[in-house]
Amino acid sequence: MSHRADYPSDLTDEEWQIIESLVPPVESGGRPAEHGRREIVNAIFYVLRTGCQWRFLPHDLPSWKTVYTYFRNWRLDGTWHRIHDSLRRQVRQAAGRHRQPSAAILDSQTVKTSEKGGRVATMRGSR
Repeated sequence: MSHRADYPSDLTDEEWQIIESLVPPVESGGRPAEHGRREIVNAIFYVLRTGCQWRFLPHDLPSWKTVYTYFRNWRLDGTWHRIHDSLRRQVRQAAGRHRQPSAAILDSQTVKTSEKGGRVATMRGSR
């Protein structure tokens, strides 16, 4: 565990237990990880919750480059989708619903941009 004050965006022990198995483990071989996976996730959640730029991560969290690299790699390998899907299934099951939705609702809206529309609306008149 870290030796820093907690941030409101940090995972609780219970929350970490729920997603810990979904976060990729430290790979064997090579250099040992400098930061635990929970601390990396806490730093990512700090950025997402506060809306700060990566470079503005507080100094008591892992370096922004490290945190961003994990965020990006996990986005590319589908980790975030797996976490989201797992949490959605758990929430649905806790609410007494099927783990997978059986229907979806799509909504679309047409926005009128001008009276004329099409090419006439976007081209200047020739003079």
